[in-house]
Amino acid sequence: MPSHPIAVIGLGLMGSRMSARLLEAGHPLRGYDPDPDRSAEFAGLGGVAARSPAEAVQGCWAALLSLPNSDISRQVCLGVDGIRESGTSLWVYDATTGWPEDAIEIAAELSEADITYSDATVSGNGELAERGELVVMMGGAHEAYEKGRHIFEAIGRSHHHVGPVGSGSRMKLIVNHVLAIHRMALAESIVVAELAGMDLETTLTVLKDGLAYSRAMDAWGDRMVAADHEPPFSRLRQSHKDSRLIVDHGLGLGATMDLALVVKAALSEGEEVGLGDFDNSAVVEVVRRRAGIGRLP
Repeated sequence: MPSHPIAVIGLGLMGSRMSARLLEAGHPLRGYDPDPDRSAEFAGLGGVAARSPAEAVQGCWAALLSLPNSDISRQVCLGVDGIRESGTSLWVYDATTGWPEDAIEIAAELSEADITYSDATVSGNGELAERGELVVMMGGAHEAYEKGRHIFEAIGRSHHHVGPVGSGSRMKLIVNHVLAIHRMALAESIVVAELAGMDLETTLTVLKDGLAYSRAMDAWGDRMVAADHEPPFSRLRQSHKDSRLIVDHGLGLGATMDLALVVKAALSEGEEVGLGDFDNSAVVEVVRRRAGIGRLP
């Protein structure tokens, strides 16, 4: 395991939990987040907080990015006080869900500064990140994949090299495409059971026991049944952002997006009525409201 520190940039729901796993695995960390409270929490865990991405990567062999979107990744990597300006040669692993084309462009520009960029996206939410059970999907050079194993094994239960730069982002959109539809199907089935007067806990148990089962039931079933969407492990507004990427990615390739468009509309509705900061299990509340049995004010 390299003795030099790793920089973690973006210390929100996912970044903070991945940081905790890396620290538990014995990796020294430096970190940056524009929110001073997040930086203070990071320092409390044992990391060294920095004042910019450029400062965070000083003396590091690698950087792990966990950011809201690829526009912010671009700014962190290529903007003022960004990684490119650090003068540090390192390996960058970007877990941000964003456009595949952005990953390709960022990688090309960073390579001119002797920085190797990979889109190392992850499947999972904050709860799985806390347990170190993410699935890592890395796009980039094979050497970068081998170098990154120390990081991937600390934050995840498995990791996959899925192709060149951009492939990690594409795989994340494909995974989220399926997951978003599973989550919406679960939400609709729970509301149907509720309207039919069925016991919801029993309904969920039966769904998990048969061919209808999906891991979406493990991740969100209990929360949907109980209408308990706080604290969020991944926010509904973030899922709405992802749904826009999923639809545009598929349509751009010439695929039909009928089911993804249904999910996108529900998530848009949820954000419009104030559910954006709840866990993405709150999509069930959109379905409940449509049926006249909404549980949240």
